[in-house]
Amino acid sequence: MDDQSVVDVGDVRMAYRTWGDPFGSPVVLLHGLGDSAASWEAAGSLLGQEWRVYALDLRGHGESDWPDEYDFELMLDDLFGFLDACELDRVGLVGHGMGGVVAHLFAQTHADRVERLVLVETPPPFPGAAGPDVPPAGPVDYDEAVLGAVRTQLADPDPAWAEGLGEIVAPTLMLAGGPASTMPQARLQDMASLIPDCHLLTIGGGHRLHEVHADQVAQQITEFFTS
Repeated sequence: MDDQSVVDVGDVRMAYRTWGDPFGSPVVLLHGLGDSAASWEAAGSLLGQEWRVYALDLRGHGESDWPDEYDFELMLDDLFGFLDACELDRVGLVGHGMGGVVAHLFAQTHADRVERLVLVETPPPFPGAAGPDVPPAGPVDYDEAVLGAVRTQLADPDPAWAEGLGEIVAPTLMLAGGPASTMPQARLQDMASLIPDCHLLTIGGGHRLHEVHADQVAQQITEFFTS
């Protein structure tokens, strides 16, 4: 069973779930747009058998505050503050969708805090390459204002995002959902080719493969982190 906690990061209260041994090596999970830490429940509990897992509700989502101010730069600041508040120095960082964008931007700007990086069906940082919107399954729990703000940045990303992929020093694993995904799979390959130490693996299961194939995703992450 997971534990749920909150921590204040600046003016924003961040909610998060944890699994595993409190003294285990830390792994941080970030969810996609319109989701929450709950989307990582199955995979997070499996990863908790090997790691100390933290699944964060990003601002405007789930049980974290909905401050009506949203962009990726603020989410990067939130993540940095969260790691400091939880006294996490270097972590394995895993992101799905929007959370993957936060993760790779964080790995670009805070290389000393990221041990290894996993990007699950993450929108490539190229204009028009984010793919169509994929609504979450079941009830939603997010601030409507976050959708427009994030979608605007994803549709026309800052060119520095793509340029910065070459600055990522953490070994990186990209997991793709295959033909069933709405994400342009060829652009994922283009993105992977720009990251110096990156392996792209297609698991299948569509955009939400971390839920559809939670066991396979957890296994691949574990093997990657221990390789």
